[in-house]
Amino acid sequence: MNTRSLSFRLVAWYAGVLTVAFVLLGALTVFFLRHSLEANVLDAQGRRARQIADTLVAHASRGAEEALRTQVETLYSPEANDRFIRITRADGVVVYLSGAPRDARFAPQQVPPPAPGIGRKVTMAGASLLIATRDATASDGTGYRVEVGAPGAPTEATLTQVLLMLAVGLPVAVGVAVAGGFVLVRRALDPVARIAGKAEEITQHNLSERLPVVRSGDELERLSVALNHMIARLEDAIHGSKQFVADASHELRTPLTVMRGELESLAQDERLQGETREALGSVLEEVARLAEIVEGLFALSRLDAGEAPAEWVRFDLAELASTTADQMSLLAEDKQLSVACAAARGVPVQGDRARLKQVVVNLLDNAIKYTPSGGRIALSVKREGAYAVLDISDNGIGIPAEALPHVFKRFFRVDGSRSRAQGGAGLGLSIVKSICSAHGAVIEVTSAPGQGSTFRIRQPLAADAAQAT
Repeated sequence: MNTRSLSFRLVAWYAGVLTVAFVLLGALTVFFLRHSLEANVLDAQGRRARQIADTLVAHASRGAEEALRTQVETLYSPEANDRFIRITRADGVVVYLSGAPRDARFAPQQVPPPAPGIGRKVTMAGASLLIATRDATASDGTGYRVEVGAPGAPTEATLTQVLLMLAVGLPVAVGVAVAGGFVLVRRALDPVARIAGKAEEITQHNLSERLPVVRSGDELERLSVALNHMIARLEDAIHGSKQFVADASHELRTPLTVMRGELESLAQDERLQGETREALGSVLEEVARLAEIVEGLFALSRLDAGEAPAEWVRFDLAELASTTADQMSLLAEDKQLSVACAAARGVPVQGDRARLKQVVVNLLDNAIKYTPSGGRIALSVKREGAYAVLDISDNGIGIPAEALPHVFKRFFRVDGSRSRAQGGAGLGLSIVKSICSAHGAVIEVTSAPGQGSTFRIRQPLAADAAQAT
C-alpha cells in the first residue's frame, strides 16, 4: 500500500478523526452514566435518610435512644438489605451503627466519620459506599445526623458492562466506518483514475481524443474541461508545426535538386581551378547533406500525419533482414567489419515491406558508422510468443547512459561534431521509431560506452501466425 497516496491519507485522516471522536464520545458516555447512576443511588439513600430523620429521630429523645435503635433495626434491616445506616448524636456519640452486610463488601466500623454535605462516596479496601446524610432534631432538642449508604458495586458492574460493550463495539464501529470511508474515497477518486488512464493513452498521434468529463459541477469537472481545452490547444500547435515541416520540406526538395544538378554540372567544367573545384566539392557535400535532412523531415512528416503505407502485405521478416544484411555487407567490408546474421525463416509479419526495410537499413548503417574497424555486428530475427523480435548488436563505441532516453528524439546527437563528420543529421533513429510505432512495434535500446549497443524491435506476428503459437 502506498502510504503517500491521497486515498491513503484521506482514509487515515478519516479513521483518526473518527477514532478520536468515538473515544471521546465513549468517555463522555461513561462519565455521565457514572454520574447519573451514582446520583440515582444517592437520591434513593437520601430519601431513606430523610424518612428516618422525619419519622423516627424527630419523635425520639435522648433517653429513648435504645428504642430508636430497635425501630431502625426492625423497619430497615440494613444487614439483610446490604445497607449502611449510622445515627450520630451532635456530641459525636454513635447512637446506632448497622452491622456488616451479608456479602461483607464493607465494614461499617471503618466508614469515616460524617462529613459536611448531603452526599459522598467512600472507598474502603477496594469497595465503595454511596452515603447520603441528613440532620434531624429530636423532640427534646437533641441534634442527630443520619447517614444511609448503599454499596457502589452494582453501579461499578453496570459501568464495567458498558465499558466492555464500548471496548468491543467501538473498534467494530470504527472498522466498519473506515471500510465505508475507503469505499467512498475510492469511488470519489475513481474519476481521477479514469482521467489519468486516458491521459496516459493520449500521444501526439491521437491528440484528437479527449479526457472523460465528470459531470459533478465541482473542481473535478472544471479540471477535466480545462485539461481538454489544453489538449485542444496542443493539438492545434502540433498540427501547425507538423504542417509547417511537411510544407517546408516539400518545397525545399525541388530547389535542392536543381542546386545539386547545377553544381554537379559546374564541377565538370575543366576550366575550374583546383581551389575552386575543392570549394565546389565541399558545397556539393553540404547540399547533399541538406537534401538528406529534407528527405528525412519529409518522411517523418508523412509518418506523423498517419499516412497509410502503399501496401500492407504479409512477408517474412527474417528473409527481409537477411537480404538487407547481405546488401549492407559491402559497406561493412570497407571498414573491415564482420556482419553475422542469424535469421531463421518463418517469422511472418504484416506491414509495409519498404518501410521495415528502411528500419533495418538505418539500424545497420548506425552500427557500421559507430563500430571501429575490426569490430563485429550481429543481426538476429526470432519468434518470442506472439511477437517477432529483431536484434541488431555491435561492439562499437556505445551510448552513454544519460543519452539513452533521448536517442529517438529528432536532431538529437550524442556527439554533434562526430555525427556531422560521419554524415548524420539526428533523424535516422526518429524515422525508425516512427515506422515502428506505425506498425505497432516497440523499439528498445541497451548500451554501455566502449562495449557496444543493442537495438531490439518487438513486432506482433501476422494474425494467423500469432494464433498458431
